[in-house]
Amino acid sequence: MNRQRVFAIVERELRKFVRTPMILFMTLLMPLMQLFVLGNAYGGRTPHLQVAVVDEDGGPASRRVREALYALEGNGDMLRPVSYETEGEAAEAVRHGKVSGALVIPAQFSRRVYAGDQPHVGLLLDNTDNILSATVRGLMGGAVQRAARERPAPRMSAAVAVDAVELYPYVPYMRYMLPGVISLGLFMSAMIGGAILYLDDKQRGVHEGYLVTPITKAELVVAQILSGTIKATVGGVLLALIGALSAGVTAILEPARLVALVVLVVLTSVSFMAMTSCIVARMSNPILPRAIFGMLNTLLYFPSGAVYPVQGLPGWLKAIARLDPFTYAVHALRVLLLKGAAVSVLLPDLVFLGLFASAMVTGSVLLFRRTL
Repeated sequence: MNRQRVFAIVERELRKFVRTPMILFMTLLMPLMQLFVLGNAYGGRTPHLQVAVVDEDGGPASRRVREALYALEGNGDMLRPVSYETEGEAAEAVRHGKVSGALVIPAQFSRRVYAGDQPHVGLLLDNTDNILSATVRGLMGGAVQRAARERPAPRMSAAVAVDAVELYPYVPYMRYMLPGVISLGLFMSAMIGGAILYLDDKQRGVHEGYLVTPITKAELVVAQILSGTIKATVGGVLLALIGALSAGVTAILEPARLVALVVLVVLTSVSFMAMTSCIVARMSNPILPRAIFGMLNTLLYFPSGAVYPVQGLPGWLKAIARLDPFTYAVHALRVLLLKGAAVSVLLPDLVFLGLFASAMVTGSVLLFRRTL
């Protein structure tokens, strides 16, 4: 592959991009509109949750609480309890997104229940997701009331208090929407500034000029993807910074998180650019890809967890979400912007995006034809 020929095409695409700043403006405007409009208009609840359970008591009252949790699992799969040995392990699982919350039953819990001595349990909540945390709080509140015996003596208190601890500061829905909005902005940049411009150039005869040169199809495809990635990355980083600061996420300005954000935006941009390039590789009709991208916008964005949690989706949508690059971009951005977890937590998402981008680039090269 000739690097000089690749960079010549990239330079042409970027010059064209600089001469039409309205494209960048539009790719920023629509996601920001969704952030401010949808972020203040939506909310909800969802079932099918994994919850950590730490039983430090082991008595009959705590056993009844666990039985109530397993009953919720068997009755419509409302939640799935996962046993942990210590509160620290459970809290770490909540922070890393392995579970949606953690119920901690303290030692001497059964004794206090039977003595009517104001029994308490602990509840650790991942409140970066208001929908999930509200659902977990409600389900746990009902389950712990099963701790008392069926017919307690009059002197006993049947009520068990739940001491909920939110691991993060309050997260408004506008901030919750931010990762999805950034991902959507990157997809729009790849769609408008990459695949659609590629088809427009094809219609205007620009590619006819490429085909009479020694440029190989691999060089042309890689150059198109690279130029689109640069454009999407510029818009994506700007969108992430504007959206994060508007939503009050000032932690993004920390050097390590800023570098991680740029890496994530680049990988997501490459994934979206390669995917759209693969779709239009053999298309000539400029109307068809616009219809396809409109459909993909719905099919990939909404099941990704950007608006509602993936746990509440039906099976066929969950299958789509597992292969959806939006899902991994949204999760990584949420960890980076809202949870403050270690950057290493992003590695599985980055690996998937890298593998997905490689597969799509390969598919684009194989499908591309050096003919009109």
